[in-house]
Amino acid sequence: MSTGPKIGARMWSMLALLGLAGQFAWTIENMYFNVFLYNTISTDPGYVATMVAASAVIATLTTLLMGVVSDRTGKRKPFICAGYLLWGVSTMAFGLVTVENAALLFPSANAVAAAAFMVIALDCIMTFFGSTANDAAFNAYVTDVVDTRQRGKVESVLSILPLISMLIIFGLFDGMTQAGKWQEFFFIFGGVVIATGFASLFLLEDADIKPERKPFFEQLVYGFRPAVVREHKSLYLALTAMCVFSVAVQVFFPYLIIYMQHYLKLDAYAIVLGAVLIVASAVSVIGGRFIDRVGKLRFAIPAALVMLLGLLAMFFVRDMLPVILAGMVMMSGYMLLTSTLMAQIRDLTPPDKSGHFQGVRMVFSVMLPMLIGPFIGAQVIRGNAQTYVDLGQTKTVPTPEIFIAAAAVLLLTAIPLWMLYREQKKQLAAVKEETVC
Repeated sequence: MSTGPKIGARMWSMLALLGLAGQFAWTIENMYFNVFLYNTISTDPGYVATMVAASAVIATLTTLLMGVVSDRTGKRKPFICAGYLLWGVSTMAFGLVTVENAALLFPSANAVAAAAFMVIALDCIMTFFGSTANDAAFNAYVTDVVDTRQRGKVESVLSILPLISMLIIFGLFDGMTQAGKWQEFFFIFGGVVIATGFASLFLLEDADIKPERKPFFEQLVYGFRPAVVREHKSLYLALTAMCVFSVAVQVFFPYLIIYMQHYLKLDAYAIVLGAVLIVASAVSVIGGRFIDRVGKLRFAIPAALVMLLGLLAMFFVRDMLPVILAGMVMMSGYMLLTSTLMAQIRDLTPPDKSGHFQGVRMVFSVMLPMLIGPFIGAQVIRGNAQTYVDLGQTKTVPTPEIFIAAAAVLLLTAIPLWMLYREQKKQLAAVKEETVC
């Protein structure tokens, strides 16, 4: 259990700066690379699903490997600083990928397939640097420096950063992507990430952690041993709940902008997203004040029900105002459940292995969900066969059924949450019995 000092203004500033810059890059990776690939290279949803799955595997393996390395060195700062610098450079590189450039580089190959492969490969490279900097080092750093009693509040702030990044990008820069100015778009946000890496060199204070000295391979596989799973049963139940929840999100999230553009035909979808994100961010910050007081596990079920109602509402709505209202409910529940589960996982993570367990967390929260969720979404999209013709090409369009599929998956989250509740109740009873004895 972490019992560090209260977080000061400097630490809050660095957590917010590194968190927000990282979320700029992840927002572009999770949402705009899909749109970039779909709008400029190929409308085959299989490419989107393949890219999401490939980056998920790379992110997980990277976080697992580099988390162990950072534990062994006893340092987080070098991985954060260098990772952010290279993360920004690789984000900029996407501005150079076009079908025409692919044809020049691979003249004997199908230019569209080659360009799609370039995007997928570059996404994996960018993900390696991003996962080293953010998923492995920065997330372990947060676990190292944040007191257990403050984690609900800190997670509520960190959890709104993805929404703030989307709000800024959609509100101020989405017009660039609609105008086809992809190179400028990628250069701007790659530059922001690079600048953050430079700032962290001077402003970030490294965590005070003891280096791990066990054999490397033993550390690498530690979290996957059956004995470790049994020893930390509550942690793995919380991770399972996060996994099921994240699968539900990935069923619809990679296709969300495409859905609004081409099914709902909302040209002003940036306004829709902006309104939704502002309200969801406010709800998350307010809710974060109660997570630690009410209890993280007790807070999870109501948060999941709010998201479930939002998903069901999204299936029925078509016009801008109803979409905004349904989206507010859906994303508010999403943010509250994310904050709750992440805070619970941090509480249950062994403090001497916070770097290593970031990789284990990634298996449950990123790799498995991104391997499963987008392909469920792709199958739902293909099954409905909604298409439109643009410049002589027949294009597949996401349909509202992706929200019903996501809701069905989300319902399964109740199983690991119920098991976690029973396990914690059992552990509490055992502690009371020992105290009496």
